This record gives sequence, structure tokens and C-alpha cells, in this order.
Amino acid sequence: MRFVIFLAGLFSLAAVGAEKVDFTLPDINGNKVSLSDYRGKWVVVNYWATWCPPCLEEIPELVEFHEKHKDKDAVVLGVSFEEVNEDYLLEFVESHFMSYPVLRMDPAPRTELGPVMGLPTTYIISPTGERIARQEGPITGVALEAFLERKRTQQGSTQAGPVRVRTATMTR
Repeated sequence: MRFVIFLAGLFSLAAVGAEKVDFTLPDINGNKVSLSDYRGKWVVVNYWATWCPPCLEEIPELVEFHEKHKDKDAVVLGVSFEEVNEDYLLEFVESHFMSYPVLRMDPAPRTELGPVMGLPTTYIISPTGERIARQEGPITGVALEAFLERKRTQQGSTQAGPVRVRTATMTR
């Protein structure tokens, strides 16, 4: 039997201009949620859609990451990036056990965080509210953990440039 394990998925975060960013979007219950509500924590903003297979594959990893970090140092915000019936989206979120906040936004080529050319697209926002990384394509919890660990070790550093997490494939 052949097993392929992606330790870091296709996760290679490209550094983006470190600038403070914010947005306010409605959640699936109609409440307004702002990115700035989460200052002091790392925020993983994941643009996704219910029809997107790679998006669906990363949901369990994002849930696990969110549950592990939400009371400490990081949260996940999912942004439903599609025009979809509210009841359908609510049922979808519940059936996939998405414990992190899910916000709604109609698709657009550019968001307050930057471009979303394909799904999934993930931005990482620093605890001070700066957009520091962007990933097009699926991510994994291992890659998010590695990114945060690297940032912790660089704390206080003003080093700029791409941050990359290697993709590892193991077969048996």
C-alpha cells in the first residue's frame, strides 16, 4: 500500500508588503466581524468556496489548527468567497464541523488583503495587524505550525523576503 503524506502541502508563503490591513465582513449569522477584532494574535484568513475540492480538503487541518491555537496565539477566519444561499452555507459549515468563524464575501479579483486569483487563497496577518504572507493553493496545519515557529524564532527581526516551507513527500 502506498501512502503519500504531504508534510507541508503546497505551502510556500510569499512575503507580501508588511502593511496594516483591516476589513469588516458579516459572519454566517449576520454579525459584523473585523480583522482588527483579533489584534494580538496571528490571523490565518482563508478564502474558500463550498465547490472547491482543495478547499474542502484543508478544512479539517484549519479546524485542528484553530482549535489548538484560538485561546493562545492564533485564529483562523474562513471567508466564503462565493454567492451561495445562506441556509446552504450554514448547513455546510455545521456538517464540516468548522469551528472557526466563517465570514461571507461575494467573489472579487481583489480584496482588502490583496488579490484572490484562485481558491483557496490564504493570507497571514501578524498580531500587529500587518499582512505578511500570502499562499495560493491548499495549506496544511503542519505548514502553518512551521511558519509560526519560524516567526517566533525571528521575533524582533526586521528581516524581509520570502518565507518558504518545504514540501516533503514520503512514500511507503
